[in-house]
Amino acid sequence: MRFNPLVPAALLLILAPAQAQIRLSIGAPHLSIGINIPILPNLVPVPGSPVYYAPRLDQNYFFYDGMYWVFKDDTWYASSWYNGPWALVGPETVPPYLLRVPVRYYRRQPTYFRGWHREEAPRWGEHWGREWEQRRQGWDKWDRHEAPPMAQVPNYQRGYSKNHYPAPERQPQIHAENYRYQPQEPVVREHYQEHVERGRGPDNREGKGNDKERGRREERPH
Repeated sequence: MRFNPLVPAALLLILAPAQAQIRLSIGAPHLSIGINIPILPNLVPVPGSPVYYAPRLDQNYFFYDGMYWVFKDDTWYASSWYNGPWALVGPETVPPYLLRVPVRYYRRQPTYFRGWHREEAPRWGEHWGREWEQRRQGWDKWDRHEAPPMAQVPNYQRGYSKNHYPAPERQPQIHAENYRYQPQEPVVREHYQEHVERGRGPDNREGKGNDKERGRREERPH
């Protein structure tokens, strides 16, 4: 099966000739991807993995390396806030640790997952085709003893539920004031930075914002 034709070509992997580094090119975020989460969901670690999942949501919803990830309608999305806005992520730039999450932790499984072993990762190479598999060689091979530590969940976002959810242009400043974790994986770090930079504008300069937001302090690890 070939790539989703709806994913813009600009989202796909760009390989540097010498070092073959993965770089992200993310399009404008979607304000909605058809889900509405009223409060930061309960996130539970996937055993043996640096990824969290949301067992109480009827969505393929994950948290990894400081960002939220959703797999919906055969497309991956990412955001630094639990209810978006979401940005498209091309299949060639999805972080390997997300690809390795076993089938059983996908709460809304697509039909092509049927018959796949619940305790193993989805057969992405079978689904996305040989070209994808060649570019992502080794995605399914890793030393569990060398997995990176889990990122702390930005629990401060529990104070921004439903009607108090901040507008996209306010999110980067609030996030920077309350969450000091920086992504460790290069591909996630670039995605995270693009997402943050996109929200900066004339209404997001230092010193602006309401008292509640200015009074919030850095999230401490538990």
